[in-house]
Amino acid sequence: MPRSTTAATELPTQTEIAAAAESLRVLKPLLSTEELPELQLLCPDEIRAPVSLPLLALRSFLEVLGQMAAGNAVSVVPVHAELTTQEGADLLNVSRPYLVKLLDEGAIPHTKAGRHRRVKLSDVLAYRQARELSSRVVMDRLAAEAQDLGMGY
Repeated sequence: MPRSTTAATELPTQTEIAAAAESLRVLKPLLSTEELPELQLLCPDEIRAPVSLPLLALRSFLEVLGQMAAGNAVSVVPVHAELTTQEGADLLNVSRPYLVKLLDEGAIPHTKAGRHRRVKLSDVLAYRQARELSSRVVMDRLAAEAQDLGMGY
């Protein structure tokens, strides 16, 4: 399984933020169609190149543009990629030792390459989604109890 490739992550410049916001505004209406949108790329030498873009790729591209328009750095990693424990911890916004503890407890599957642990991106994302769902359920329960007790929530 390929490991993730961690390129230097850079924040977009103000010019790139503006270009991303404008591109997002122009391209977002293409999502309302069920057909493959056909775009034309205008190459520097004035050659027009028609391109049919899969809707899944367009959605992903618009997500990237949205993040860039918000001034965020973006990294694209294949779902089947393997991450180091530091990369996994960064994705979960936890410390590396805490992630290692989760791995040792079996909360997230992992493999070992020598003495180094590797985690699949898909497993880290599944753990994060389950954690967010659990948090949402607890918050809903707390809000319901607060309403029952007349606490104004």
